[in-house]
Amino acid sequence: MIDFFANLFTKTFKALSNKTRLEILDWFKDPLKHFDKPTAILSKNISEKGDVCVGDIQEKAGLSQSTISSYLAMLQDAGLLESERHGKWTYYRRNEEAIRKLADNIKKLLKRFFYIVFY
Repeated sequence: MIDFFANLFTKTFKALSNKTRLEILDWFKDPLKHFDKPTAILSKNISEKGDVCVGDIQEKAGLSQSTISSYLAMLQDAGLLESERHGKWTYYRRNEEAIRKLADNIKKLLKRFFYIVFY
């Protein structure tokens, strides 16, 4: 059981152990609020899914494009983000299903090892 949780959480908690990566996930909860002037032109279909271009994330974070790209890759590798490529643009969005599963597994971990009960 311990191996299950260790394998499950290692990448995820490493990805979440950085302030900017946490902010990116927070911004993606409401992309229209945080990215109100996108630099890339989104089709109506894409924008309705909440996709955000790397350039917009980089501009908001104030970090280099390479740093943001590595942060996004880490979040995607942990399953917290999804991406779609459209021409020269890559768009990212939160993986809500994976985030819900993560929350459920954290509850299971707390119940199993710390005897915390959720009501």
